Amino acid sequence: MPQIIILPHEELCPDGAVIEAQPGMTVCDAALAHGIEIEHACEKSCACTTCHVYVREGGASLNAAEELEEDMLDKAWGLEPDSRLSCQAVVGDTDLVVEIPKYTINMVSEKH
Repeated sequence: MPQIIILPHEELCPDGAVIEAQPGMTVCDAALAHGIEIEHACEKSCACTTCHVYVREGGASLNAAEELEEDMLDKAWGLEPDSRLSCQAVVGDTDLVVEIPKYTINMVSEKH
């Protein structure tokens, strides 16, 4: 079973984590199943960017991003070449290293 190494994130996962994921599940679902509360304001329907992550290693084993995901990613804070929406990134058979960005764009939860 592939492992997902979640790099430390100040609020969501201060010490980082190593979790196991079933092939075919999304990175978001795997993280949530292990108590890592990645935001997913649109309920994982690919309608926002709150679950944006960087796949630092193993990204080639994920499903290809579809056009809708690519369009949404254009709106994400801190977009990088290895950016994915974790609700759309389906785990394959390779271990992954994932970093959760420091910021997300969520007009509902941001404290203005």
